[in-house]
Amino acid sequence: MNLTEVPEIVHWPETHYVFVEATGPFMQTAPAAWGSAHALVPELQQHNQITGYMSLYKREQQIYRAGFALAAAPVQPPESLAYELFPGGKYSRFVLTGPFSDLGPASGRVFQIVAEMGIEMRDDFCIEHYVTDPRVTPADQLITHILIPTA
Repeated sequence: MNLTEVPEIVHWPETHYVFVEATGPFMQTAPAAWGSAHALVPELQQHNQITGYMSLYKREQQIYRAGFALAAAPVQPPESLAYELFPGGKYSRFVLTGPFSDLGPASGRVFQIVAEMGIEMRDDFCIEHYVTDPRVTPADQLITHILIPTA
């Protein structure tokens, strides 16, 4: 697994975010949430510009959001997408290079590093920002930022 083990402190900007939310074990809820979200992309793009793909999640509460960053507040979004102006903030960023199948182990390692380093997490959503497009990027070259909300 190709994961940076020393986090970089970054500021995630305020983001217009539309998403499908699921609750429960991520191994089951995440694929279903993404399946639902991806099916809505054509309708969403009729009136909106998608600027990024990202998930927000809270481990303890098992809340998972699969969704899209937009250039502006959504216009006529599909009814099954929720909207939030995500406030952003300070994050510890780890970088995974490799297939999405590595995300579970990588996230586990990230939380282990956070504990080992004594990084104080604030009560907010963690972010997985999918930097590269899996439709055109080979799986071993995919880049995902794993961002931990930092106090």
